[in-house]
Amino acid sequence: MTYIQVILNRLKKKNHKYKRKALKGCPQKKGTCIRVGKTTPKKPNSANRPYARVILSTKQPINCHIPGETHNLRKFSPVLIRGGRVPDIPGINYRIIRGTLDLAGLKDRKNGRSKYGTKDFTRIKI
Repeated sequence: MTYIQVILNRLKKKNHKYKRKALKGCPQKKGTCIRVGKTTPKKPNSANRPYARVILSTKQPINCHIPGETHNLRKFSPVLIRGGRVPDIPGINYRIIRGTLDLAGLKDRKNGRSKYGTKDFTRIKI
């Protein structure tokens, strides 16, 4: 770019586009469950996937996936959410973080404990 082009056109900053708009660039956001239910996945799969409708602290409602086998969420439970879509459920682009606020971690989990909020009890000395 020549000097004249710089003076005449003045480079403009590009606006950053977020993948997860509800998070607004934050790694996590706090919210409150307003509905807890199950939904069915896309075509080749068949199951009941747990999800929660959450109103964020920014007053924006979103759908979130609840990871793990069981959960103890109810209406008005406070939760912490993060980005990360679920490939076989359309319209769900967020996940609830287990082991924080009202969503308990999974018991007896041996592998992938950090994703499910499980403590390492093998390292505790008695």
